[in-house]
Amino acid sequence: MDNTSDISSVLINGDKETVWNAITNADKLLQWYAPGSPWKIPNLKAGEKLTFTLMPSDHNNLTEEYPMSLTIEKIIPYQEFTLYLDAQQMLLSFTLEEGAYGIRVIINSDGFNQSLANLKALVEGKEIPYV
Repeated sequence: MDNTSDISSVLINGDKETVWNAITNADKLLQWYAPGSPWKIPNLKAGEKLTFTLMPSDHNNLTEEYPMSLTIEKIIPYQEFTLYLDAQQMLLSFTLEEGAYGIRVIINSDGFNQSLANLKALVEGKEIPYV
């Protein structure tokens, strides 16, 4: 039985190169994934450390910035980008599936629908809905 309640996904009208760039480029991530929260990705390769600093917003209960250390676990260009959240001991995987109607982006956890709606808007050239 397929348990789809443990994932988040969105279908994006775009090409895989643009979608891949949006999920692996620090400047693009800043725009859609917790907008305004900066990413530092020194090198896009497995084993590399990166940082994400979650900034206080209307969508979280933070009163000060919250830096997180992550390690790139896996990169399959245009298919999969997997990060290990070091302190939380959690894998976060972005998978791209190309189909007849666009690119489906799947995150291996639920609760990411607003972020994925932002990603869709960014790639499709629309206004980011959840800022």
